[in-house]
Amino acid sequence: MAKMTDHTIGIDISKSHLDAFRLEDEAAVCFENSPSGLKSLTKWIGTTPVARVVFEATGPYHRALEKGLSGKVPLVKVNPLQARRFAQACGARTKTDAVDARSLARMGAALSLEPDAIVSEQLLELKDLQVARAGLVKERTRMKNRSHVQTNAVLKRQSRTRLTLIERQIAELDAEIAQHIADDKPTARKREILCSVPGLGPIAAALILTFLPEIGALDRKQAGSIAGLVPHSRESGQWKGKSFISGGRKALRDALYMPALVAMRFNPCLKAKYTQLRDAGKPAKVAIVAIMRKLLETANALVKADRLWSIKAPCA
Repeated sequence: MAKMTDHTIGIDISKSHLDAFRLEDEAAVCFENSPSGLKSLTKWIGTTPVARVVFEATGPYHRALEKGLSGKVPLVKVNPLQARRFAQACGARTKTDAVDARSLARMGAALSLEPDAIVSEQLLELKDLQVARAGLVKERTRMKNRSHVQTNAVLKRQSRTRLTLIERQIAELDAEIAQHIADDKPTARKREILCSVPGLGPIAAALILTFLPEIGALDRKQAGSIAGLVPHSRESGQWKGKSFISGGRKALRDALYMPALVAMRFNPCLKAKYTQLRDAGKPAKVAIVAIMRKLLETANALVKADRLWSIKAPCA
């Protein structure tokens, strides 16, 4: 628990700059988003006791800060949409980097945000590899779709060449990801457990381990909530709307879709669950989301128990 004398710092991250604001004494500084700027920022933060350093997830721009400060100061990574809505709720209309940094600091203090778990170097590298792989998979899909309508011989030849290169690069990344996981015995054991579940293969297991490193340390509801697979009710007075899912870690949710389709056919427990939902009149998409959630909950329970999936006890 943070002391009353500890400081809350907000950092707005852009491609070129890091705008920092310390709430308690309202000190505002700006550093370059570069190795030297990050070193200066670390030195500035280290001058006072810190309860939390709040920043937004900004894709590639926050990676260096997260990598450089993780384990040194208590970091809190927040959703940009939630941060913006907090600022609007506080009456903020102006949007500049300095104002955003101040708003992030206020958000951290007002909501008493708890620091995130320390991110290991291995996990950061795995995320970078998975992001690169996802980009190649999307490019492969685009190239395949384009090649179907191409008639020019030169374009068709270039498309085949590019597809061959993409496939080779994806295979290289898969091997690198597998090696990273194999080098860490606890993570390798988790992969073994995940791959024992019908529907989860090495690629899906690697994605889950990358985007849900907490697997095995969560309760049943937490696992589904983190993935954004828990339906949200919509009711007001006598009105009842359809429940829907939102938020959570999209990359994790995407990683579970295809395994859920496979599990509906080959996992006895989940096949029965899907049939039950469809017989009850649930739409196919609703049933698939339920299978995704159940698949993740089962995987989490098995990792927590440190045991492989068994046909004798298919439901965790």
